[in-house]
Amino acid sequence: MNAELFFGRLLRAQEAVEWREELRAQGRSLVFTNGCFDVLHAGHVEYLAWARAQGDALIVGLNEDDSVRQIKGRARPIVPFRDRAELLLALRSVDAVVGFSERTPEILLDRIRPDIHVKSDQYREEELPERSVVLAYGGRIALAPHAAGKSTTETIARILDAYSRHG
Repeated sequence: MNAELFFGRLLRAQEAVEWREELRAQGRSLVFTNGCFDVLHAGHVEYLAWARAQGDALIVGLNEDDSVRQIKGRARPIVPFRDRAELLLALRSVDAVVGFSERTPEILLDRIRPDIHVKSDQYREEELPERSVVLAYGGRIALAPHAAGKSTTETIARILDAYSRHG
């Protein structure tokens, strides 16, 4: 059996638009979320499962490496884009991943136009830079519960602490 059958698909932006059209033709809804997803952890997995439950298919907009550096600093990402994408695509909740080079996903959202855009409830909807784009094409924003104490920053801090003490 081919192991690739167990993975979602890594798409270019135009392929993502075409896939969305296929889903709509089938009467299915598309959910979109985005992020860096550097050092995947249980909080990410819970968040993505929640996002997927909001519709029929989930596409993740994944910040490319230069974009992650702009957001998180030059020491990040820890895990390169291709590996981050592969990890996400191995999750049952993720149907597809599409990379983007901007800090925030407005351009990609305007192209793909998913039915639902999911963000963490750490944010307020009115503060989201992509809010106006999503509302302009008739999409909806859903805020996912944030898993307190589960973050990449905290995971990296624990790793550094463990290695500094036990080298």
